[in-house]
Amino acid sequence: MDLSDRTVLVVGGTSGIGRELARRFAAAGSTVAVAGRSRTALSELAGEGFGTFRVDVTDGDSVTSARDAVLARYPALDTVVTMPGVMLMEDLRDPAHFEAAEATIDTNLLGTIRVIDAFTPHLVRRGAGAFITVTSGIAFLLFPPMPSYAASKAAVHAYSEALRAQLDGTGVDVVELVPPAVATAGQEKVNPHALPLDDFATEVMHLLSQDPTPPREILVKGVLMHRFAERDGTYDDLVAQRSQALAVLPGRRP
Repeated sequence: MDLSDRTVLVVGGTSGIGRELARRFAAAGSTVAVAGRSRTALSELAGEGFGTFRVDVTDGDSVTSARDAVLARYPALDTVVTMPGVMLMEDLRDPAHFEAAEATIDTNLLGTIRVIDAFTPHLVRRGAGAFITVTSGIAFLLFPPMPSYAASKAAVHAYSEALRAQLDGTGVDVVELVPPAVATAGQEKVNPHALPLDDFATEVMHLLSQDPTPPREILVKGVLMHRFAERDGTYDDLVAQRSQALAVLPGRRP
């Protein structure tokens, strides 16, 4: 993928991985816009020279309005990175968890679908372009304290596979980015094994820039153990290790 002359929209790009990828695309020579909910972050990004658009991916009207505004300003848009995401812990023994589950699915899965639906007609009409969906290593190797997060990202993986099949022959590529734990927003303190954001972004951009671009998934080295745990026969042992984190749930503390 030539990263030097694209017109890119990063939905969910106001912080963390999305914000860093927006900066990397811009540094590579692409025109980049960012969409998200945080007015403060959007103002900061506008100050860096990015086009910015406020959007709530849980609201279909908001997504449609943002789509119209983006295409009015960037009619040559050819790449949509969609990475809305919330990570919430849930204790499945407590029925009150459903609120967190509902919010997670509405944002991570349905939000992704709303964005894809909004921009698919434009990209298909162009006859060229790309969707970059963002899932997680947790989609493939469960982290038990975050069941709905894992389920939502596994669903985005399956949806990406189906979207790729349905758009075959249109000129629109579908590439899935699968991050491991990445050190953003204090994650380096919570998870000392989290991959530094700078290292992650550098590896991602290297993989994306390859010719040809990996056809289905962008897998940095740090996520391979997650992605292929079942194949490698390590899944059960790794889930057992990760289940120790259930002790952090409020209802499980002694």
